[in-house]
Amino acid sequence: MKELTVRKYLIAGLLVWIPLVITGWVLKLLIDLMDQSLLLLPERFQTEAWLGFHVPGLGVFLTVAIVLMTGVVAANFFGNKMLTWWHNVLQRIPIVRSIYGGVKQISDTLFSPEGKAFRKAVLVRYPHAGTWTVALLTGEPKYEVTDHLGHENYSVFVPTTPNITAGFFLIVPKTDVLELNMSVDEALKYIISMGVAEPPRPIHRNGAEMKKSGTDPNPKPLG
Repeated sequence: MKELTVRKYLIAGLLVWIPLVITGWVLKLLIDLMDQSLLLLPERFQTEAWLGFHVPGLGVFLTVAIVLMTGVVAANFFGNKMLTWWHNVLQRIPIVRSIYGGVKQISDTLFSPEGKAFRKAVLVRYPHAGTWTVALLTGEPKYEVTDHLGHENYSVFVPTTPNITAGFFLIVPKTDVLELNMSVDEALKYIISMGVAEPPRPIHRNGAEMKKSGTDPNPKPLG
């Protein structure tokens, strides 16, 4: 009985500390990374010079300020022309253009307000026809792929568990893609937890199944 009690308290303690430790570790990595922006300042303006020690987190404010100022510059006519010129210069450098071009295309797709990539969670058959997995819709093939497969296909990303930064890119028929009502955040939590943290079905106040974004609460083919 005592062993069961100790085990119960140990598990309860782990459930408290594991999320806190991992969250703190990720935040520390991000803050340390953004603190590197302080190196852009002259030494006399850095905290070590006028306080005698480093103050963690100040780089966050500087990083946000730099990003905002870059956005202000990029949004006006002359700034846009300058960025276009810089983009063309980078595209002429053999090795740089491959890296820069690929990263820019991905970032434009992910962060563009008009983009639809990673905006919807879906079910697809993977790794074989008898099983299903949760995936993220990334778009539709348009060019050479359609010459071989036709236009009735979706592009999806299947994240791996528990590391969702890795995964598989698949092109699947529209009829084999089922739309889910869960948000992308909920889908990622579901994948990370290996199916343990399944989001509940959305409900109305009266207990009836809720329809989100004009779709039925039960999965249906997108195609």
